[in-house]
Amino acid sequence: MAGTVEVNVPFSSETLTLQVSRENLIEVLKPRSFSSTGRDVDKVRDAIRNPIGCKSLREMVKSGDRVVIVADDITRVTPTNLILPVLLDELNHAGVDDSQIKVVIALGTHRPMDKGEIREKFGSEVVGRVEVLNHVFRDSEQLVDLGVTDNGTPVHINRKVLEADFKLGVGSIFPHHICGYSGGSKIVQPGISGEETTGATHLLSVTTKRNYLGVAENIVRREMDEISREIDFNAVLNVVLNGENHVYRAFFGDIVKAHREGVKAVNEIYGVKTKGLKADIVVSNSYPADIDWWQAHKSLYPADKLVREGGIIIVLAPCPEHISKTHVDITDYAWMKPSEILGKIKRKEIEDVVAASLAIAWGKIRERAEVVLVSPGVTPDEASGLGFKHFEEAEEALEYAFKKIGRKAKVTVLTRAPELLPIT
Repeated sequence: MAGTVEVNVPFSSETLTLQVSRENLIEVLKPRSFSSTGRDVDKVRDAIRNPIGCKSLREMVKSGDRVVIVADDITRVTPTNLILPVLLDELNHAGVDDSQIKVVIALGTHRPMDKGEIREKFGSEVVGRVEVLNHVFRDSEQLVDLGVTDNGTPVHINRKVLEADFKLGVGSIFPHHICGYSGGSKIVQPGISGEETTGATHLLSVTTKRNYLGVAENIVRREMDEISREIDFNAVLNVVLNGENHVYRAFFGDIVKAHREGVKAVNEIYGVKTKGLKADIVVSNSYPADIDWWQAHKSLYPADKLVREGGIIIVLAPCPEHISKTHVDITDYAWMKPSEILGKIKRKEIEDVVAASLAIAWGKIRERAEVVLVSPGVTPDEASGLGFKHFEEAEEALEYAFKKIGRKAKVTVLTRAPELLPIT
C-alpha cells in the first residue's frame, strides 16, 4: 500500500525525521539491539580474569613497574571512565602504586583534549588518581624513531609509552575502513604514533584496495600488529558495545589474539544483513561520529557498499568542529581525482599524507557515486573543497537526488552508518 515511512535518525542532540515513500524505500539499517544483561563493570572484571593468549594481568606486571595505559580519545564511545578504575585497582593489587601509572590518550592525529573533556571522558576518579596526558604526534622530541617495518613503514612512537615497563591498551572494536576493524593494535598505530607512521599506513590502505571495511586480516592490520610487537606492547582490553553503548562483551589479553576474538562479537552486533539490493540513493547518517568531518567521513564506506554505480550518497553530519582542527589544508586538494592527489604525494607537494590518503579514499567513492553533504558545521565552499555538493537541509538533498535520478529512485537509509558493516 502506498504511503510514506517516517525514518528517525539521530543528528547531534536532536532527531531528524525523514519522509520516504514506501515505494522508494528499500530498507533502513542500524546495529542490532542487544539488551545488556549484567553490569558493564563485571564484564570488564571477568575479561581481565580470563585473559586470551597471555598470562593474567597480576602475573604479567611486577611491583615497581612503570605502567602506561593507552586509551582512546573523545571521538570514541569507549566507556573509559568505567574501565580504567577497574584496571587501576587490579594494578594496585599487583603492587603498582597509582604514582607509577600514567594514561596517554591515543589521539592519533586528532586534536588534543582539554581538561574538561579529559575529566568527562576518563572520570573524576581517574583524573584524581593518575596523570592523564595527550599524545603529541608532530613533536619529534616526544617521539622515538625505531626505523622501518619489513614493509617500509617508518616507526615513530610516543617516548613515554615506549619507556614504560608495562604497556596496556584500552579501546573498543567497530568495523573500520582502513584496517578492517578498530581496536587491538590500532591503539598503537595510529594511536600513539608519529604523523609519518600514520601517513604510511593510511596511504597503504588506499593504494591496495578501495577499503578494508570488515576485512579482519589485511596488509594495514599486519603493519599495525608488527609495530605493536616491535615495541613489546603487553596487553589490550577491548570492549564490544551493544547498539545502546553498553558493554556487550569485553576481551582482555594479547593485543592480536584478544582483538580477533573481539571481532567475532562485533559482527554479531554491527554486521547487518541487507536485502542485497543496490540503492540509487543512500542516506548515511554520521552518528555517533559527529564532531567533525574527520570523524563523520566514516559514514561514506558502508554507504559505498550499498549504492549503485552512478548513484548518490547523502551524508547527514552535524560537524560542529567543521572539517578538522589538525588537517586544515585538506580542502586545497581533496576535490581532485585520486590519481592527481597520489601524484602530489609522490612529488612531495603535499606534506600531510594522512589527510591526503583519506582524500584519495573519498575521491575513489566519488568516482562511483556523487556525494552530497548535509551539514550545518561545514560551509558550501568547504564541502566543494572536499568534492561534495552541499545542502542545509536533508529534505533539500533528497529532493535534489530525486530530481536528478528520477521519482522512482530506490532509497536505503543508514541511521548509525559509522558503526555498520552491511552484509549483502
